[in-house]
Amino acid sequence: MNATSQRLGRAFAVSTPLQGRPAPTAAGGPLKPEYDAVIIGAGHNGLIAAAYLQRLGVNTAVLERRHLIGGAAVTEELIPGFKFSRASYLLSLLRPQIYKDLELKVFPKYEMFMNRLASAIDPLLDSSPVDTTAFQHGSLYQRLKALFTLKPLLQAGLILGAQLPQYYQVITGPITKVLDEWFESEPLKATLATDAVIGAMISPCTPGSGYVLLHHVMGDLEGKKGAWGYVEGGMGALSHAIAKAAEAHGANIFTEKPVDKVQVNSNGRIQGVVLKDGTEVRSKLVLSNASPQITFLKLAPQEHLPEEFIKRISRLDTQSPVTKINVAVDKLPNFLAIPNATNGRPLPHHQCSIHLNCEGTQVLHQAFEDATKGIPSHRPMIELCIPSSLDPTLAPPGCHVISLFTQYTPYTMTGGKVWDEQEKNAYADRVFECIEAYAPGFKKSVIGRDILTPPDLERVFGLPGGNIFHGAMSLDQLYFARPLPPYSNYRSPIQGLYLCGSGSHPGGGVMGAAGRNVAQVAFEDFKSM
Repeated sequence: MNATSQRLGRAFAVSTPLQGRPAPTAAGGPLKPEYDAVIIGAGHNGLIAAAYLQRLGVNTAVLERRHLIGGAAVTEELIPGFKFSRASYLLSLLRPQIYKDLELKVFPKYEMFMNRLASAIDPLLDSSPVDTTAFQHGSLYQRLKALFTLKPLLQAGLILGAQLPQYYQVITGPITKVLDEWFESEPLKATLATDAVIGAMISPCTPGSGYVLLHHVMGDLEGKKGAWGYVEGGMGALSHAIAKAAEAHGANIFTEKPVDKVQVNSNGRIQGVVLKDGTEVRSKLVLSNASPQITFLKLAPQEHLPEEFIKRISRLDTQSPVTKINVAVDKLPNFLAIPNATNGRPLPHHQCSIHLNCEGTQVLHQAFEDATKGIPSHRPMIELCIPSSLDPTLAPPGCHVISLFTQYTPYTMTGGKVWDEQEKNAYADRVFECIEAYAPGFKKSVIGRDILTPPDLERVFGLPGGNIFHGAMSLDQLYFARPLPPYSNYRSPIQGLYLCGSGSHPGGGVMGAAGRNVAQVAFEDFKSM
């Protein structure tokens, strides 16, 4: 068994905001024909945006196409008695200010080096990117306002100081080069390198992979930098806590209300949405929690978007290497390296993130190479987590739920193969064989499994190409280039239409920053309408 990441240590409970006061629910009233703002999609960013807008007095409705809220942060009982965080499965990145504002509670030298870089970049997450167009074409007031947005960048430079060149290498270089300077142990380097490729169709040898690692260590849980944890009741519990906060302030949240298109008037200004059943809902603001591709290529009227804008959105890199497998088992995995206790209770390593097939960075690179040829990796990278080891509410007594985050699997396979049930099961069997080598008896313990390949992640959760970030977290698609310059400030070519999902700044993960930031931008525009 490879090194286990000590970033997990407990399950964190979420509280219902404004406890003691029943929160109004959309189930108590029908969908109205008009709101101040409509949010497409009840993913966590959309719910957070709804909560902030409603607190500011903007009458808001959230329209979700699925039967449950949360987007990729959901809990689903796929097998009777077993509750899975079906897609997103760990919590760390949610911004501390959001806990406070929405009344939520969720319970060496290398680390210091990385934490300093994370501290420098941290303020950039909580504000809109620098408005580069304002410097070129804006009024004097707009230029002065844009100058103010430079403050977080200047602060970052001051924090990094004389070590700026070293940190520049972390952000732009391959993570293998960075880790080679710090460590000698291949298993340790490979274990750390997994955070540099999680969810990304890149190798540890790919330039820019260092930023992906940084993105995953910027989290903060109970004041501990880089810590991660499980949400008690699964990730859906967090989404429901956020929804309750929004509802407590008067927001309306509706499920099974898929949006068919965005409506725009003759002046190019937003005027609402049309649902799949033909229902029209008018609004002055529309915030899309969907990906940039779905928002601008499927929902928005193409005649109101610049041709070049459409082309660039369609060319965004959304490649994904991820297949998520959720597994129900009747006993804990018994690893050869650390045998189970005789009483069957979880040991500390069961409560950590366990990385398999990570004996060296070259193993990860070879898995990546397989996928670039259109072949599911012969020896895939596996991150194994057992949330029920800390949260017994997720499975029947003596049983457990296991999350397998695996790479690399291509969206499109070579030789005309498609991800049908036969191919999906063949890949899952390969993953289980790998686990069996580390923990004999694992396969016999399996009660059931749920396999989500890149096309499945796209179909079920609306993740373009199966990409958990809505698009690559590469330098050319970050900060003021996310999703495109000059539209990194959450606005779009259509007045009143905003992006609030992971395809906008600062990117993916259950962070909430995009939802909070866009609410502030949209509210400023709303006041001037």
